[in-house]
Amino acid sequence: MQLPSALSFLVDKAIDAPDGDAFLTALATRLVADGMPLSGGALTQAATHPVIERRTWLWRADTGSVIEALALARPLDLEHTHVARNWLASIGTGAVQEDFAGGPSDGAVLAWTGTRPFSVSESELLRQVARFAAAPLALLAARSTLAALLTTYLGRRSAAQVLAGRLRREPGETIRAALLFADLRGFTELSESTEPQEVIAALDAWFDRIAGAVHAFGGEVLKFIGDGVLAIFPIGERDAPAACDAALRAVAAARAGMDHLQWTRAAQGAPPLSFGMALHLGEMLWGNIGTADRLDFTAIGPAVNLVSRLEGLCRPLGRTVLLSGTFAAETTQSLIPLGEHRLRGIAAPCAVFALR
Repeated sequence: MQLPSALSFLVDKAIDAPDGDAFLTALATRLVADGMPLSGGALTQAATHPVIERRTWLWRADTGSVIEALALARPLDLEHTHVARNWLASIGTGAVQEDFAGGPSDGAVLAWTGTRPFSVSESELLRQVARFAAAPLALLAARSTLAALLTTYLGRRSAAQVLAGRLRREPGETIRAALLFADLRGFTELSESTEPQEVIAALDAWFDRIAGAVHAFGGEVLKFIGDGVLAIFPIGERDAPAACDAALRAVAAARAGMDHLQWTRAAQGAPPLSFGMALHLGEMLWGNIGTADRLDFTAIGPAVNLVSRLEGLCRPLGRTVLLSGTFAAETTQSLIPLGEHRLRGIAAPCAVFALR
């Protein structure tokens, strides 16, 4: 006896689906081909992610399109499909049928609604679909978890390298980019005079302002180095002036965020967080270094050294943001020239500029 095409898909091909969108689309299309009177379908999965609690994909039969809904930081319970249920009920005439794909503890639910109420045999097929879907959905969740964990702890660029199988010491990737280095001042003194929990909270707040601004303008945080941040705005599809302008917008957003944080800390009686930021333009090598069996993706090269040393001039020059001459040459923003300065470990003097 031949299996319905939906079940054949789940047995033979579903493990190749790259994400929930593709999985739901392929499954729903085959159910329609099997004669199911579907008007819509939904897939909800728990997500191992620092921000996202669960993902729901919603499929419409009339358009074949899928949209994704994200639920943020809310406990997962048996009511976690209410978004899908309400949406499905709004587009169908039959009752919404939900089935756990592998059991409630797995956090995956398939839900369907029809152009009419489902018959007994149709409801049984949907239950069989949920049972057969458990294994491929578990694999899909495992892949998603791995990608989320790697991205969370390594960053987007490094995670992509690891997922592609780069697990050995080898020549890295040369990246031309606008570089941003930001660092807290007086962090050692703060750590010695403040409770550890408060220090961690201050660090998290600092990193939120810097990394949030970087990501908002198309940059990427490469490394957290103690209380410092190294970020890049790669020169790829955009040219050098566009990358530099994006970095400057991120700096402006980060400073605005820090202004608000300083006001909040002052209202709480907490000391201010002094910081410095430096911008440079150049090439860096990004790749694996370490021992044979313990590696780290790290940025190295003259550009990385220069931008970190340039940030060290912020305090003696009384500035919050400094720019190298190389960076300044690529932006039309009006800047204040501060002359040439020697940077520790850098052979040639560096032309230094400040924001007006």
